[in-house]
Amino acid sequence: MASTSAWRAPGVILFSAAIILALNMGVRQTFGLFMDPVTTAFDMSRSNFALSVAVQNLLWGLLTPFFGAIADRYGTGRVLVVGALIYALGLVTMALGESAGTFYLGSGLMIGIAVSACGFPMVLAAVARYSPPEKRALALGLSSAGGSAGQFVLLPGSQIMIQEIGWTTTLLVLAAACLLIIPLARALKGKPETPKAGGLSIGEALAEAGRHRGYLLANVGFFVCGFHVAFIATHLPAYIVSCNLSPFVGATALGVVGFFNIIGGVMAGVLGQRFQRKNLLTLIYLARAIVIAAFLLGPKTEIAVWLFSGAFGLLWLSTVPLTSGLVGILFGPRYMATFVGIVMLSHQVGAFFGAWLGGLSWDMTNSYDSVWIISVLLGLLAAACNWPIKEEPAPMAAEGAA
Repeated sequence: MASTSAWRAPGVILFSAAIILALNMGVRQTFGLFMDPVTTAFDMSRSNFALSVAVQNLLWGLLTPFFGAIADRYGTGRVLVVGALIYALGLVTMALGESAGTFYLGSGLMIGIAVSACGFPMVLAAVARYSPPEKRALALGLSSAGGSAGQFVLLPGSQIMIQEIGWTTTLLVLAAACLLIIPLARALKGKPETPKAGGLSIGEALAEAGRHRGYLLANVGFFVCGFHVAFIATHLPAYIVSCNLSPFVGATALGVVGFFNIIGGVMAGVLGQRFQRKNLLTLIYLARAIVIAAFLLGPKTEIAVWLFSGAFGLLWLSTVPLTSGLVGILFGPRYMATFVGIVMLSHQVGAFFGAWLGGLSWDMTNSYDSVWIISVLLGLLAAACNWPIKEEPAPMAAEGAA
């Protein structure tokens, strides 16, 4: 058995973090592929399917600060193991359930709990804890790219499995894959050091965060990120089919998003070491608004889909290492999982509305255009919110660090 020091090697930590995020984010990004077979099997509307995904996203956000606080207090490894077990059980419930209600239980409640327990805040806080400050931004970017790699591999792969072995068996295969998180959690186990006398308590840090203008603005920006990601991940395949293109184009489009997000995540980590994170976030959200508007107004061809997928992929989750790094600058590493978890709550509230409004728009108007327009406007709002943030430690955080 490998020694503890071997598990603490930087390469092992980054590899384990990337694979955990690849499984966590990659599996849940496949849910849009199951919309057509599941709605047909259970005779449900798209809005009802989307509502289950929206509830999952909302629950993910609500529980993430809770699991972040547990990870800060009792260790990351335990939380990741619990999340992996619930993830696998939720996917099995989705596959073997015989009613829409059972599917909602698995996809909404259980997966919502699971992704919150083994998501970005827990993983990136552990990576930040074991990374030297001068390399932290790059380490966060490389780890975040793992989520994109999972999306790139699992989306086309899942589409092929759905066609060849059926959607229920595909869910069982994904459940087995999620169990790989359990051994990898060992590399990320541990918790932040207990602060010295005079350090900030969690209550004092939370009070500081609630008054911090930059932190509140970052929460608004991440709300928009969640709206964009959930809407596109849930409804892009169906939107592409509605434009008279094949379902495989929709599945591979999300795979292309994942591939280019690998590049975007690494670029965010590299650029985050050289430029202010808030400026990079401003440019990312502005670029999102432009790319979405161009896709909405342009012709719907396979080439247009690939161009949109590649461009948006560069911007997809590049916000995560930058926002996580920004929170680390504002409040330090002691309660990073908790504070990134709170930002993730804002992200997932946005995700709830992005997933749900997409389905509601289709059922009411037989079109997604209104939600695409909302996405453009929200991108401009997020850019405006990130620009004025001051990238410096909060006063009480600076005192605690001193």
